[in-house]
Amino acid sequence: MLRFFTAGESHGQGLLGIIEGLPAGIRIDTGKVDLDLFRRQQGYGRGERMKIEKDKVEIKSGLINGETIGAPLALWIENKDWENWKNRPREKNTIPRPGHADLSGLLKYGLDDIQSVIERASARETALRVAIGSVVKQFLSNFGIKLAGHVIEIGGVSLPQKNYKNLNLEKIRQRALNSPVFCIDRAVSLKMCQKIDQARKKKDTVGGVFEVIAAGVPIGLGSYVHWDRRLDANLTFAVMSIPSVKGVEIGDGISNTKNFGSRVQDQIYYSVNQGYYRLTNRAGGMEGGISNGQNIIVRGYAKPISTLLNPLDSVDTDTKKKVKAPYVRSDICFVPALSVIGEAVVAWVIAAMFLEKFGGDSLKETERNFKTYLKDLR
Repeated sequence: MLRFFTAGESHGQGLLGIIEGLPAGIRIDTGKVDLDLFRRQQGYGRGERMKIEKDKVEIKSGLINGETIGAPLALWIENKDWENWKNRPREKNTIPRPGHADLSGLLKYGLDDIQSVIERASARETALRVAIGSVVKQFLSNFGIKLAGHVIEIGGVSLPQKNYKNLNLEKIRQRALNSPVFCIDRAVSLKMCQKIDQARKKKDTVGGVFEVIAAGVPIGLGSYVHWDRRLDANLTFAVMSIPSVKGVEIGDGISNTKNFGSRVQDQIYYSVNQGYYRLTNRAGGMEGGISNGQNIIVRGYAKPISTLLNPLDSVDTDTKKKVKAPYVRSDICFVPALSVIGEAVVAWVIAAMFLEKFGGDSLKETERNFKTYLKDLR
């Protein structure tokens, strides 16, 4: 069973993660993990903290000579901002920010200082999830499975699907990397940047939509026999767990609701050379909770970030008097980073379900099981 745990606070010494269940023999390149961490910190509209943190991963255990040994893998990311906070006198924070976990967390855990909620509820934790996702992407690459995340909407400025529908995964990935907002179209990227500038001028924030595509996923991951084994349900859970994400779409799920059934289903064909195939992928690579061999397509819909330079109304939890919410160093737009985080959490779900199906205590054993399955399919 593949699983992970994370620990650490936003302004603590660092972030710690443990991955359990990886087969032995997987070569892990920490440089690739660091590249994904760097991607997470980029994007037009990011805040001041990105100028402080220069995230690098350290693998503390579970790796010998660059390969997994079947033992838990321990990952560490240092918080550079810890040096600025460790000796700073801290006043009790009693003013919750609308849209954050501040008030609900304070009441749930019986706390009297909102900072105790902020430290763990912060999106800073997603740095570690990107590192964990990067590790399992390297495992999946042994089986020809690759992923790419990109931005398709910011503040109502949208990328038409026709602009990238026929692009392969590598082109989407490269074009996204060359955009300040991780959007594959230059003209649309510029308009997205302009929308972020408008929000900054108004002391406001903007949200948007990101898409994650996974290519090379074999038929048969997930199951219809129990609700909690469905691939689409697990992907939705993972993407919804990202801070600010308030909606998740599989394939063309939202637009499909407006069409007749005859225009929604992906019709099935067969040829000796191709086997079973489809000409469309409106289902997003899954049917009945099971991968069908087409590209997995998942979209996350993120609300605008809640911390505003033009503060909203709140209540002091000590005095119960009306006050303005405080401004805490934050982003104007977090959507480009969300596409990187989304890529990581989707990779995790696919890797977990891949190992659930093919098993193996070593990479060689998993490869044997996978090859036998593909042979049986043919």
